[in-house]
Amino acid sequence: MNPPQAAILGTYAIKERPVAVEGRVEVRPVMYMALSYDHRLVDGDSAGRFLQRAAEVLEHPPRLLLDLE
Repeated sequence: MNPPQAAILGTYAIKERPVAVEGRVEVRPVMYMALSYDHRLVDGDSAGRFLQRAAEVLEHPPRLLLDLE
């Protein structure tokens, strides 16, 4: 990471993977994300909440536009 960067979000290819859905194994598209950040500037809790919110927005884009929780 180079100043003034505080964090870098890495996204990976979307691939079909087996996942558990309501007790069943189904093949679904999955994308992994990783967040690297400067621990002097960003708290781990804030970084985790950012990743969780980013995943929610990517899974349900209308929620971002409608500002739904």
